[in-house]
Amino acid sequence: MSAVIGNDVGAGNGWLDKERTIAGAGYNRWLVPPAALAIHLCIGMAYGFSVFWLPLSKALGAGAAACGKDVSLLTELFAADCNWRISSLSLMYTLFFVVLGVAAALWGGWLEHVGPRKAGVVAAFCWCGGLLISALGVSTHQLWMMWLGSGVIGGIGLGLGYISPVSTLIKWFPDRRGMATGMAIMGFGGGAMIGSPLAVELMKAFGGSVAATFVCMAVIYFIFMMGGAMSYRIPATGWKPAGWTPPAAQNSNAMITQRHVHVKKVWGIPQFWLIWMALCMNVTAGIGVIGMASPMLQEVFGGTLIGLTGDAAKFGNLDKDSLAKLAVMGAGFAALLSLFNICGRFFWASISDKLSRKLTYAVFFILGGLLYASIPSSADSGAKLAFVGAICIIVSMYGGGFATVPAYLADIFGTQMVGAIHGRLLTAWSTAGILGPVLITYMREYQQSLGLPKNEAYNQSMYIFVGVLAIGLVCNLLVRPLNPKWFMNDAELAEEKRLAHDRAIANDVGTGSGGSASAASSSTLVAVLAWLAVGIPLAWGVYRTLLSVVKFFG
Repeated sequence: MSAVIGNDVGAGNGWLDKERTIAGAGYNRWLVPPAALAIHLCIGMAYGFSVFWLPLSKALGAGAAACGKDVSLLTELFAADCNWRISSLSLMYTLFFVVLGVAAALWGGWLEHVGPRKAGVVAAFCWCGGLLISALGVSTHQLWMMWLGSGVIGGIGLGLGYISPVSTLIKWFPDRRGMATGMAIMGFGGGAMIGSPLAVELMKAFGGSVAATFVCMAVIYFIFMMGGAMSYRIPATGWKPAGWTPPAAQNSNAMITQRHVHVKKVWGIPQFWLIWMALCMNVTAGIGVIGMASPMLQEVFGGTLIGLTGDAAKFGNLDKDSLAKLAVMGAGFAALLSLFNICGRFFWASISDKLSRKLTYAVFFILGGLLYASIPSSADSGAKLAFVGAICIIVSMYGGGFATVPAYLADIFGTQMVGAIHGRLLTAWSTAGILGPVLITYMREYQQSLGLPKNEAYNQSMYIFVGVLAIGLVCNLLVRPLNPKWFMNDAELAEEKRLAHDRAIANDVGTGSGGSASAASSSTLVAVLAWLAVGIPLAWGVYRTLLSVVKFFG
């Protein structure tokens, strides 16, 4: 992989070269979103890895001892004679999103030069290869191989796969930037809806073998990701949708620029850091709640969720059977949140095309702050519907923040290197992935150490998140159009276009369907089939999720 990433970006004639992906006249741009979805629905399984923790914690059998408290994490990484702790396995989440941000930041510029196809192929090899290494780690009971395979190598695949379609979609949909990125990035939110039940079914089929499940999923994901990567096409330089005219800058304060910033300059631009902070604060608050939503619901409302009243309903007084029923309720709630996460990505990103990105982010912070502040009172009064509704909307805005920010960056920094700039911005996600869970879990434990009952242990965290969102709101309000000094001049832009192999016309196999009626009809049919290829698995995932949601409301 390092050899591939380290290659110079000189012109070539290979099937992965960017020149081979330039679409010709008449190409149907609606073929690009399903290609992006094919990749995002696969790597989005990172959200669903929790289905493996319990089986992996018993990989040596119920008779084997668990690694005790006297076994350090470093020792556990290489221990083959004790069952792994769930807390050690769940650190994979941190690895996923830290490595994702770092990889996206490091190789975002490379992606802009070589195009989305090569980046998508490398992502497929990393993500699926990481699963195969993890399978070997499970077979040999070596936790370090799990971390290296899925956490590090797979995390690199996450980073490259996540940002691979961003620049391409924004260039194909200059008239609907938010909607376009929302379509792709909703796939990352929906990946667990498909992957989690698929993993459960595969583990049943393979007699509980996680290693065999990893191998099977690696094969399935590789086919889909390679199909998506090979389907990527980029528009020729200067292409625009028929009948669409770029909005003219009415004054020097226009929030949508027609110029372009080089990625190497963004670390020094104040607006980059303001948007970085806005995303980080939105994700910190959202990811903190997502990680604890299920236990929070169960501990706050206890037995009232299953019809108990009085002292018998308090969480600490519940028997094993009642706790099992609550666990089903918690799983249904988590499934409901996953639906709001994926739908919020498309809804809010599309809305941002009408409201503007800045105003949409202001809604996230103001409405989100009000909802977080309402949660303690909803919990105290037993208002379950208000409590659940607030968290569902919060989670939709968490997903919406991810889907809206690429278009926000394109508005402020231009489209030439928006994928690379987005890659660097994702370090905010890596940071938030640590801050959010730490804040809510630390405050929960601290409140309980003071003697507060479980149903009140989350109140302080909610008020802290209100403050976190207030910081994000201030940062968002401070975003202004860039000083012209940050934009590339004509010579710099021409050089960047040369390095990126921009072409004004299609060249070789990148040609589109042409302009005839029969070709247009063929293109429409291919687009329908492409959407079915990603839509059917997604519909299956939604169906399985709705089954869990029904249990929650039942």
